[in-house]
Amino acid sequence: MVHLYWGDGKGKTTAAMGLALRALGRGRRVVIVQFLKDGSSGEIEPLRRLGAAVYACPNAKFTWLMNDAERAQARENATAALRTALTQPWDLLILDEACAAWQNDLVDRDLLRETVARAQTQSEVVLTGRNPADWMQDAADYSTEMRACKHPYTKGVSAREGIEY
Repeated sequence: MVHLYWGDGKGKTTAAMGLALRALGRGRRVVIVQFLKDGSSGEIEPLRRLGAAVYACPNAKFTWLMNDAERAQARENATAALRTALTQPWDLLILDEACAAWQNDLVDRDLLRETVARAQTQSEVVLTGRNPADWMQDAADYSTEMRACKHPYTKGVSAREGIEY
């Protein structure tokens, strides 16, 4: 089954990590790939301690600030992380920020599509991000849009440790 948590609202990664926690609590094997993230957000270390395998793809810049060399390096890092993650057995595979990785061509697109296609009735793949590609929507068995109705950031309030990151 394919889960898609998408939109401009808060909670996409949080929902995915909550599913990881639920799966780990039932003895499931969880593998997480965080595209465009360094693996330092608050939920990652506890999930690791509970047995999740986590692969991060550090990126020092927003995608729109990257030059061609940085973009190529980010793509190489993300593809390598995904390939390595796929060597692990999993019941739940979370591809956090897969939408952005796809939209910005920062991962091998064929590999990402093949990975999502692997989801069988006994395994789950989760995709998160703002703007999913049409094929992601088509592949999704679950599609949940997180829509921002109100957010402190619009009033200049920065993200708070332990809440937003």
